[in-house]
Amino acid sequence: MKTPYLQVHLIEKVIQLDNVSLVDFLGVENDNINEVAAAFPKSKIVSRGSELRIQGSTPEIIKINEIINSLLLHYHKYGKITREEINNYLYHGQPPPAPVPLSSPPADDKDVILYGTKGMAIKAKTDNQKELVKACQENDLVFAVGPAGTGKTYISVALAVRALKDKEVKKIIITRPAVEAGENLGFLPGDLKEKIDPYLRPIYDALDDMLPPEKLNFFKKQG
Repeated sequence: MKTPYLQVHLIEKVIQLDNVSLVDFLGVENDNINEVAAAFPKSKIVSRGSELRIQGSTPEIIKINEIINSLLLHYHKYGKITREEINNYLYHGQPPPAPVPLSSPPADDKDVILYGTKGMAIKAKTDNQKELVKACQENDLVFAVGPAGTGKTYISVALAVRALKDKEVKKIIITRPAVEAGENLGFLPGDLKEKIDPYLRPIYDALDDMLPPEKLNFFKKQG
């Protein structure tokens, strides 16, 4: 008489990590993803380039997929993943809670416009900056006038990036008057893009604070 045994069928799920800084998301030497894998010893999670391959039983793969997707939403919102946050999502292998909507900052910090790279909170700091944010929320077209260095461009870029993340807009159009200083633009070296880029540098610097390099490069290539 043959001894009965339980046969478990393993399947594989592939998750694409598009527009993600792999070091920031997976952790140094994959520490973050190894923490997730440790909670599911019967499954296998392998990182290959920009892919995560999960091998295991169907119920565990569903749980791992939910956790990874929640962590991705968290990363895109806050720009970082910590060990504490991973443990909060894991709940000893239980499905994680529903993610917070991207446009909703924590209840204790309503002035936050969005979270930039490395989780930096970007918010209006002065009364005039808060007025600019309020004006943009209530009007379709806003003209901000004031001296240099008061945050007009920075706050405007932050509001544009938040709208893009929240899918309120499909594209950000960057435009700036090229005010000549003694020479025509035609005399500047390089092609048209190289001639105009110095005038757009403050906007690109702000975007560097608000979007991971991989995602920013992806957006530039997509126009």
